[in-house]
Amino acid sequence: MRTEVVSEPGHEDRPNEDFASVGVPAFGQGGCLVVLDGVTPPRTGTGCLHSVPWFTARLGGALTELTVSCPDLTLPEILARAISGTAEAHKITCDLSHPRTPQATVVLARWSAGTLDYLVLSDSVLLLESPAGEVTAVLDDRLARLPRASLATDALIDAEIRNKEGGFFTAAADPSVAGRAVTGSVPRSGVRALAALTDGAARWVEKFHEGDWTQCVGLLRKEGARALVNRVRSLETADEEERTYLRRSKTHDDATAVFVEP
Repeated sequence: MRTEVVSEPGHEDRPNEDFASVGVPAFGQGGCLVVLDGVTPPRTGTGCLHSVPWFTARLGGALTELTVSCPDLTLPEILARAISGTAEAHKITCDLSHPRTPQATVVLARWSAGTLDYLVLSDSVLLLESPAGEVTAVLDDRLARLPRASLATDALIDAEIRNKEGGFFTAAADPSVAGRAVTGSVPRSGVRALAALTDGAARWVEKFHEGDWTQCVGLLRKEGARALVNRVRSLETADEEERTYLRRSKTHDDATAVFVEP
């Protein structure tokens, strides 16, 4: 099995809020992939004593352990348990009802000899490549489909659409959001490779339009995950002044890319 994991902070002086792991069960009949993109907190606070990296490490660690060790649980059940366990770890000291309590996007994949199951929540992406080279992008596009007016300010987003019906959902403190995730299963024989990208790495396709998802997987296979992140960084730097593509986005975002040939 070939695996590559690259995760790089957007700025050297700020901690990386992403999380990535690849697990191989001891019984040797499959594996799992976990990628989280922590939501950068506002300056006004989150109601929590803990940082976003603390949260993504805690949630990501729980997801990895459960996905590897509990093949009898579905991926939504695993996500719900991991969210509940993480919330339990800081519910006494923190206001978990705050709309900006630490939270993250989620990509989960688990494969056995016969099946690959997947789960995507919010705007990270899972790519599945068939033996014929066709690439399917598994996306939770609810955030992308929202009217721009609803995204005008952080206060409006928090009040109207963050983790609310008709808006978008992230993994925070409410385990019921696991039921909102995009999920599915495909035959293991139909997957030659898979990749997971946080939106900082997916910029190569989604923001800079350097290629499509099939070309992105081709780049990952040929040059590796590090090459994809390096290309994104070069594109960000080149557009820093004119902001033709970046517009109002942060110049550099945390970028994580995982590539697996199981």
